[in-house]
Amino acid sequence: MNTDRLQTIRIEPAQRQRAAGAPWLIFGSVLAITAVAAYFAWPKAGDDRRVFHGAAQAAAGATPAPSGAAAPAAAENPKSDSPVLTVSGYIINRERIEISPRMMGQVKWIGVKKGDIVKKDQVVVQLDDAEQRARLLEIDGQLAGARVALEKAKIAYERVKRLRATKNETAEREDEARLDVEAAEAAIRQVEGIRAAVKVALDWTVIRSPIDGVVLEKLAVAGALVTPQSFGGTRGPSTALFAVADPQDLQVEIDVNESDLPKISLGQKCRVTPEAYPDRQYGGHVTEMAPEANRQKGTLQLKVQIEAPDRFLTPELSAKVEFLKAEQ
Repeated sequence: MNTDRLQTIRIEPAQRQRAAGAPWLIFGSVLAITAVAAYFAWPKAGDDRRVFHGAAQAAAGATPAPSGAAAPAAAENPKSDSPVLTVSGYIINRERIEISPRMMGQVKWIGVKKGDIVKKDQVVVQLDDAEQRARLLEIDGQLAGARVALEKAKIAYERVKRLRATKNETAEREDEARLDVEAAEAAIRQVEGIRAAVKVALDWTVIRSPIDGVVLEKLAVAGALVTPQSFGGTRGPSTALFAVADPQDLQVEIDVNESDLPKISLGQKCRVTPEAYPDRQYGGHVTEMAPEANRQKGTLQLKVQIEAPDRFLTPELSAKVEFLKAEQ
């Protein structure tokens, strides 16, 4: 019984030989893995070079950056792109012109409306000119009469001179005839001056745009009576016809705390971002600094001129202004 049990657990010599070879196989695998790792870990020539933006830059002979050097991206950003102060303000027209008549009159025709684009010297309003034209006809009649009087005085003077040459007229009468001619000439100049004044008043009934721009407000309608100034002291449709401004001449008006004034200078470069379009940015520069501060608010008003504005910029909308660090 014991003999049979020993036979079942007996190991054949061939099996003992295969089992003895297994440790050598494992040991050889470990040595191979270690050799491969040592090969890749061993430093090689050129491993101390750092390559940026692909192999093309390295092939072009880029100078290797020393250990601990600053990244090239930081060197590419100029100092002037760094904002030293950010303030919000409002977009405004640099010049807003309100067109008013030069004399009292009734609006006969108005050819613009809010939002219209106008050109310089374009006729936009016509006042009633019936009175001026009638006055001009009257002056033309007076001028014609003055010219007839001058011609008559000249004929009389020539006659007196001939009589004086033959001693048939006195020197006093000759002087009177000569002065009559001069008086007639003066009368003509006077009437011509009155006519010129009436002609100017007639020209004033035709109102033209002083600039290329866009109509911001229409303040009068056809049939309204307009005056050159308000007797009540307030602006209204009776004193202004319309307001116009150049849409390509925009500024940002901002109030800066007095503690931030050392960071700002006249002509300083800025970056303008409208709040309505935060993905759009415009160049600018400080173009105006108020001559006095606001004592109550402790601020100074500045105006930043926007360079190359476009249709996305609308007056009275808010905008963010970044004051850039001045170049050293």
